[in-house]
Amino acid sequence: MRRKFFWRLAFAFLALLVSALGAVDFLAERALRTSYENDAFRELQALGRLVRIQSLPPTSIPPKTPEESAALNNWVANAAASGARVTVNTADGKVLADSQTETDTMENHAARPEIVSALRTGEGRATRTSVSVKRALLYYAFREYLPGDVPVIVRLALPMEGIDEPLGKFRVNLWIGSLLIFLIAGAVGLLMSRTYTDRVERLREFSRRVAEGDFRPLPPDGTGDTLEALGYSLNQTAARLDRTIRTLTEERNLSAAILGSMVEGVAVVNGAERLAFANPGFASILGLDVPPVAGSSLLEVVRQTELIEAVRRVLAGEPRVEAEIATGTLRQHFFAATVASVRAGETSGAVIVLHDITELRKLERVRRDFIANVSHEFRTPLTAIQGFAETLIAGALDDPQNRVRFLNIILEHARRLARLTEDLLKLSQMDADRLELEIRPVKVGQLVESCYETARHRAGEKELALTLDVSENLPEVAGDARRLQEVLQNLLDNAIQYTLPGGKIVLSAEARDEEVIFTVADTGIGIPTADQPRIFERFYRVDAARSREAGGTGLGLAIAKHLIEAQGGRIWVESEVGAGSRFHFSAPVFDAERAAGRSSSTSAASGRVARPAASPGA
Repeated sequence: MRRKFFWRLAFAFLALLVSALGAVDFLAERALRTSYENDAFRELQALGRLVRIQSLPPTSIPPKTPEESAALNNWVANAAASGARVTVNTADGKVLADSQTETDTMENHAARPEIVSALRTGEGRATRTSVSVKRALLYYAFREYLPGDVPVIVRLALPMEGIDEPLGKFRVNLWIGSLLIFLIAGAVGLLMSRTYTDRVERLREFSRRVAEGDFRPLPPDGTGDTLEALGYSLNQTAARLDRTIRTLTEERNLSAAILGSMVEGVAVVNGAERLAFANPGFASILGLDVPPVAGSSLLEVVRQTELIEAVRRVLAGEPRVEAEIATGTLRQHFFAATVASVRAGETSGAVIVLHDITELRKLERVRRDFIANVSHEFRTPLTAIQGFAETLIAGALDDPQNRVRFLNIILEHARRLARLTEDLLKLSQMDADRLELEIRPVKVGQLVESCYETARHRAGEKELALTLDVSENLPEVAGDARRLQEVLQNLLDNAIQYTLPGGKIVLSAEARDEEVIFTVADTGIGIPTADQPRIFERFYRVDAARSREAGGTGLGLAIAKHLIEAQGGRIWVESEVGAGSRFHFSAPVFDAERAAGRSSSTSAASGRVARPAASPGA
């Protein structure tokens, strides 16, 4: 940039200098040539006056006798003694006599401009190259009369060499002088161009620094001209810009920090339905990997018709619109959308705020499902107890054959109510963080074998093959042995319940990283993919009728999930319909410090003393 500007300025100055010198040379040479030509014509006019003093000899036109031709040639020779070429022409352009050329070889001169002008006005002049003598000549012609008023044209001519020689010397001197002026002025011009280029480059470099955020002032150069004044103005502009940018940056950082830390999604849409801003929360809500860039179309980013319609209503003039949108399919999330109008001068738009109400809707659904499920679960045993009790009162007590059966049915349903009540109490304690855990080092082998022995008899009654696959030398896990046994026993009971006779069940455990994975695998009926995310919810059953027939409450897996997560583990399922299921849960490897920390936090939350023990136990 600097080099380009320097050469452009230098070339412009040199071109101007060359143009000026060329114009001066051209005009000076032209003026000098004109002056020489005018002097030569004045000389020819003076010679013409001298020639007129000597009258032309009387002769015929054309001369008829040799004497007349000789007299005319003598007159021409005398007139040419002055140094000029003398030619006598008739009015019709025929050459009668010439001092340098034979008349027989000369063409008609009627069309010569000096001849034409002399016939018309009395005299004429011209400058051209002679056809007969092949030289550049200055011509001057005047009209004379022979006796009998016969007009003839006398033409005098001088060679141009008398003009070209001094003019050539003048041109050489002029070019030498112009070259010296060009060299001196060019050197000065290049020096000035470099100086101005350096100063302009300083201003450009300063502007570049300002554009990159460097607002250090430009030092003055002390010239006091317009460029220094411009530098002073740029310094003031940069200082004001620095203050403004600092203020805006602080406000922007504060706003960005606030909006970026907000869980709620915030976005701004302009009048053309294009996003002007979107925070990470907005992108997260819509399931986008990164926040959409400014200028993105709202229709390309947002797929919820309710939200788009709310934005359009606000852009159409409504001050505020509220709506509720849902995202996702398998795991839906619900958001309360508030769209408000915003105006900045002549620019209008809309601000979108999305509040996550998924937990609220989930709690509402859980409450409704809980009330409905509890009511339904209690209705069946209570109806049975009430019906058989009324039957006994109505006279069945005296029937020894049926009263024992009726009482057994009442007892079974009472036990079912007791199990349901106990499970509900457990869930209530878990929800209130009042679950008491005794974190101890638990031996995996003893835990698994205890549950295996308990479930083996029931599996044998159903003709199921129950096998144990436990790796040797497994590390101890940190947990409540009674709660872990309860979870494992629940998974085994479910596997036995939903596996057809002749099936297989495998109980296994293995160490992975810093945890031990327990697995209960069966060849049962399996769980559909759509139901797998919900099987750990309360009262959720894949096959509700069959579960109730088996005496299940629908709370076992929900309790298991709470118990495992409370002890720092996780539980999940892998299943395929018709191929069986694999339930896994993990327990962390025992670490004294970690176990103490977990026990302390559990005790503080429950208000009870949970005693970690160093002695092993199952």
